[in-house]
Amino acid sequence: MSTGLTLWRRVPPWVLDTALVALAVLDAWLNLFDEDTTSFMRACAAMGCVALFLRRRFPLAVFVLTLPMLLFMDVAVAPFAALYTLAAHTRHRPLLAGCALLNAAASTLTWPLSDTFSGDRTWTLIQFAYTLATAFAPVLIGQLVQARQDVARQLVEVEEAREHERALHAQTVLARERAQLAREMHDVVSHQVSLIAVQAGALQVAAKDPQARDGARAIRTLSVNTLDELRHMVTLLRASGGKETELTPQPTLADLQQLIANSGIQTTLTGELPPHISTTAQRTIYRTAQEALTNVRKHAPGARAHIHLWHDAQHFGVTVTNTAPTRPSVPLPSAHHGLIGLKERAELLYGTLAAEPTPQGGFKVDLRAPSRPA
Repeated sequence: MSTGLTLWRRVPPWVLDTALVALAVLDAWLNLFDEDTTSFMRACAAMGCVALFLRRRFPLAVFVLTLPMLLFMDVAVAPFAALYTLAAHTRHRPLLAGCALLNAAASTLTWPLSDTFSGDRTWTLIQFAYTLATAFAPVLIGQLVQARQDVARQLVEVEEAREHERALHAQTVLARERAQLAREMHDVVSHQVSLIAVQAGALQVAAKDPQARDGARAIRTLSVNTLDELRHMVTLLRASGGKETELTPQPTLADLQQLIANSGIQTTLTGELPPHISTTAQRTIYRTAQEALTNVRKHAPGARAHIHLWHDAQHFGVTVTNTAPTRPSVPLPSAHHGLIGLKERAELLYGTLAAEPTPQGGFKVDLRAPSRPA
């Protein structure tokens, strides 16, 4: 089954359209042997068949062009193909219902129109109900195909979101381990080395033996150099959050534009932050925007996002809002680790993080931090 679908998708569209037009022409030709057939009827049939070449670009117009031929002949290929294409390309169900009614009406009416109700009107009503039910068949098939495409697209988005979430979780765990190691090195090792340096300095001053003073000076120098190396290592550990095999700096505000460009979401960026903002604050602003855009991609497919940087005399922050999704989303399992991590980052700045839905059906993430922590 899957192999057959794969081979079918590999067929070029123009080949399918040509075969469909040929089948529609054959269907119309079988109805043109009547001696009452006029040139106008042939022109309507030709117009309805040839229009199928444009059904992918102008599905509604092509469907309308196939209606006249239904008044003169009992054909099915061209109108049904046009109706199916329209159903596969639009989500306007009232429009599809109206087109199905038009198709059934055109199939029921006869030319000249005065002959339509000259016979048994009950039979005419029965024929209309039958053709209407038949007309809804391509509509339902087209809607099913459209739903299948939506599900396939959502499955791809789900897999991408899960992969992204796994990567973020791995980075978060790695960053926590490195932060813990950095705290241990800063609080324990650096403290012990500092004591060694202090004791060596005191020994250097108090010692009367030149060799003892030289030894104390060497110990003090090595301790100071070791402290410098430890501070450098602690800085790298705290700033690293990338792959396990490399120590790269965390992103800052300068990387926001690249984040927006790589997000795959229609996003606008406005506002600015106060000058000389700390690196930690820049990193928190960036991670807030990153997590908000990730949630938009996961839970609001097709939505637009807006990132607003702001500051006043006492506070600064970022507000990320998104519109309502334009496509249905698939519920994903989530432990909300991303928002929890953002709240922890906000608390390090003595700030707050609020995340809540908007009245318009979207979502808003708002980070607020004091310019000068108390």
